[in-house]
Amino acid sequence: MELFLGIDVGTYETKGVLIDATGHVHAEARVRHGISTPAPAMVEQDADAVWWHDVVEVASTLRKAMPDAVIAAVACSAIGPCVLPVDAELRPLRPAILYGVDTRATAEIDILETRLGREEIFRRAGNALTSQSAGPKILWIERNEPAVAARTRWYLTSQSYLVARLTGEVVIDHATAGYFHPGYDLARLDWGLDGIDDLIRPETLPRLGWSTDVAGTVTAAAAMATGIPEGTPVLVGTTDAVAEAVGASVVATDDLMLMYGSSGYFIRVTDEPHADPRLWAAPFAMPGRYVLAAGTSTAGTATRWIADMLGLDHGDGDTAMFGRLMELVRSAPPGANGVLHLPHFSGERTPLHDPDARALFSGLTLATGRADLARAVVEGVGESIALAVSALLDAGAAEPRVVAIGGGTHNEVMVQTVSDLTGLRQQTAATLGAAYGDAMLAAIGLGAVTEKQAASWVAFSGEVVPQENPAPQLQAAYESFPKTYRALRALREVD
Repeated sequence: MELFLGIDVGTYETKGVLIDATGHVHAEARVRHGISTPAPAMVEQDADAVWWHDVVEVASTLRKAMPDAVIAAVACSAIGPCVLPVDAELRPLRPAILYGVDTRATAEIDILETRLGREEIFRRAGNALTSQSAGPKILWIERNEPAVAARTRWYLTSQSYLVARLTGEVVIDHATAGYFHPGYDLARLDWGLDGIDDLIRPETLPRLGWSTDVAGTVTAAAAMATGIPEGTPVLVGTTDAVAEAVGASVVATDDLMLMYGSSGYFIRVTDEPHADPRLWAAPFAMPGRYVLAAGTSTAGTATRWIADMLGLDHGDGDTAMFGRLMELVRSAPPGANGVLHLPHFSGERTPLHDPDARALFSGLTLATGRADLARAVVEGVGESIALAVSALLDAGAAEPRVVAIGGGTHNEVMVQTVSDLTGLRQQTAATLGAAYGDAMLAAIGLGAVTEKQAASWVAFSGEVVPQENPAPQLQAAYESFPKTYRALRALREVD
């Protein structure tokens, strides 16, 4: 039996699936892992102990489950954009610096903006520099860890490191490279380091490819480690968010994916590049399409935080804990009796792009109860997502087809909040996530199926429709959300 292997390394979990050319899942595996926060504003992972270890374990488990299967192709995705310096032997020289949740490179953003100017950066990259930008993090290593920089042969991202370990080929997909601003020219679909080639060395960047291109084949060493047969084609791959979009059938122009995960990430597919300072613009997985993306720094992490703070973890599992949280949330009215929460535990991304933003409760009184706090956090996450998604809606004229995915779709109050505030009708996709999207990409890349055929594999488990008369208290909280943030920022700047 010929199967396609997809593996995704997420922030806290790695998943893998084996599917056939009809989209049927024959086996799946997963491994949990964590992150490292060595200092404030720094979030890292060990490329060998986490990324490669998990790929080896997941691939080995799947091979044992289907020992007689023929693996036709492999595709990997992972969190990104990350920055990992490796030497000429592909050995990591330090832990990988993660995507927008790592906010260390603020001084480097200033340096690059001073050198090129904000207008030139935006013209070239189609993006402003934020914590999501990989370029400033490369510069941070060059400035702060010169011994590491001197030994660096390539700066890789997560999935490009995995592809390199599997094949020996050093390549990055356009969809991820598009976040290496200001080093990627969106109009030219190529690296563009004019004026900063002394700060970010051109020779340290991988060659470019499309996610469905074959990067190389599995080496003998990788075959021995993973159980994947030597010579198996390996695709270039992409980030987890793009793979999630593919796995949710979000591939056509004006499709919109809302990913409710540990953080929020949202992708709108377009047929040409758009530039909006609130959003991230990049190529899509396949040639001829682009994405506008937005993200929040927290989502599920905030609901987990309030559950922990309220003592709802009784040691009987996450499902039971979440059930207790939602029971508490539903016992408070919409608007949480006037309690407003800004869920900026790790700064905020779209549309604020403020790494120093911090979480806040306001409107507390002596009558405020546990249910009010729980509901305020859930609604606050929904309000932050609605703000980010509204920027995506502003950037496109057509009414999008909306697909909601991720564990957060089980939080009906949060998802309903987003629909009520944006007016969007959300279809909930019943998918296995980015790993499934990777396997789809492998099948597409090898020519076993078309994009349209692969998209038809995706099933939908429900739909969230905006209420005709959402609670006015919720709308009032949403409207005061950015005002409260601006007031808090003004106080911070005075200090």
